[in-house]
Amino acid sequence: MADVPAKTARAEWGTRFGFLMAMIGAMVGAGNIWRFPYVMGNNGGGAFVLAFLTLLFVLAVPGLMAEVALGRYTNKGVIGAFRDVVGRGGMVGLGIVVLLVNIALMSYYSPVIAWTLYYAVHSLLFTFTATGFEAEPFMTGLFDNAALMIGLHTVVMGSIAAILVLGIRRGVERLVVYAVPALVIALVVMTVRGLTLPGASEGIAFTFGVQWEYLTYSDTWIAALGQALFSTGLGWGIALTVGSYLREYDDVPLGGGVFTALGESSIGILAALAIFPIVFAVGIEPDAGAGLAFVSLAQVFPEIPFGGFVAILFFVGFFLATFTSGLLITEVSVTTLAEETEFSRTQTVLGVCGGIWLLGLPSAYSADILDYLDFVFGNWGLPLAALMIIGVIGWVLGPERLRLLAVNQNAGIHVGRWWNPVIKYVIPAVMLFIMAYFAWENFGSAEMIGGMLVIVLFPIIGYAIMSVVEGRGGQPDTAEIPGGDD
Repeated sequence: MADVPAKTARAEWGTRFGFLMAMIGAMVGAGNIWRFPYVMGNNGGGAFVLAFLTLLFVLAVPGLMAEVALGRYTNKGVIGAFRDVVGRGGMVGLGIVVLLVNIALMSYYSPVIAWTLYYAVHSLLFTFTATGFEAEPFMTGLFDNAALMIGLHTVVMGSIAAILVLGIRRGVERLVVYAVPALVIALVVMTVRGLTLPGASEGIAFTFGVQWEYLTYSDTWIAALGQALFSTGLGWGIALTVGSYLREYDDVPLGGGVFTALGESSIGILAALAIFPIVFAVGIEPDAGAGLAFVSLAQVFPEIPFGGFVAILFFVGFFLATFTSGLLITEVSVTTLAEETEFSRTQTVLGVCGGIWLLGLPSAYSADILDYLDFVFGNWGLPLAALMIIGVIGWVLGPERLRLLAVNQNAGIHVGRWWNPVIKYVIPAVMLFIMAYFAWENFGSAEMIGGMLVIVLFPIIGYAIMSVVEGRGGQPDTAEIPGGDD
């Protein structure tokens, strides 16, 4: 009898705290620290928070439960999970769609992490409180320096690779259990400092004061829906991958759904509390847009006592948030491809990170390319990926089956039958609405053309790839289970 290489046991999260920090670390990123405050500022402050929290718990939390539960149910990465549900064949290509969107997302998210790294380093050098500092030329100088941006992008992907090579427990979990609490502490200290400034009460009033008329505007709800889905990463394959490393007695509804949503929304609101008191104290408009963090806030640090220290708290915390997100986004591809090929985890990490680095060069070279890709994949790619995952759960596996076998297994709270129609009908309808809305709003534009290409080509590519792969025998028997080094 021929010797067959033994598979090592699949890695697991070492603690529930590690699992929860991985979920929050994956979800909390630029969407919370940078995007949430300025979108909130553009949409009525407290009114936006109400709309956001409503949609977060009505749609995103049930969806996150479903995605984490699918990972637990199959104990596989994205492609393996889809194969377990739909069987072998071209339909497994639906999982390829999720993987392609995830890789595309990380290719332009890495340069965003590079921005925060650059600002974090300069905060430690007290650049923002130096005489003659000007925020807008500083940011423009970074974006216009292609060599510097590519260098920072290289450092980011190299650092992510170095951590992922160590595995789930010794790499990912060891970082997130310190990075996420450090981020929270930084924001809390920054908030306390901001609240002591004259005029900070106006920032508190803006954050929690509800301008009720904004709840009647469709733009407020569209923005809140986009924020709820973008900030939780629903459909990116992250929650599925994190869930695949769950231990048997870990909790999906609380850990994978409620606590994660509470954690990531709390950090978004905390970021607003850290920013808006300072913004109002120095007389900056709260609806300054995307430049709120990188321009408006950067230029006020010299005007407040201990501004250099506050700058360190903010930008180092900002970097930690984006870096942990990037780490978990990349882990999706590493877990999946390590399962589907004969390569070791180390080889897979190097291959995935190298590929993302190469694909990210255009976004590192040009902020305009980054903006275009973000619009295309944020408004069409991510809803398409979410539609693949939730659609397979709702219409192939069946939400009732998943609810009984994985969602409510060792659960601290019981999820009732109300969950089934939300997964089967409501979330898919919302994803289709998002894509239709942006197609209508951007009819005939280059962004719409790019979105349509993603919607049409990615499923075709996925189906074609898996038809060929599955037709040749599918997954090799000698594939190493990722994380076995732990």
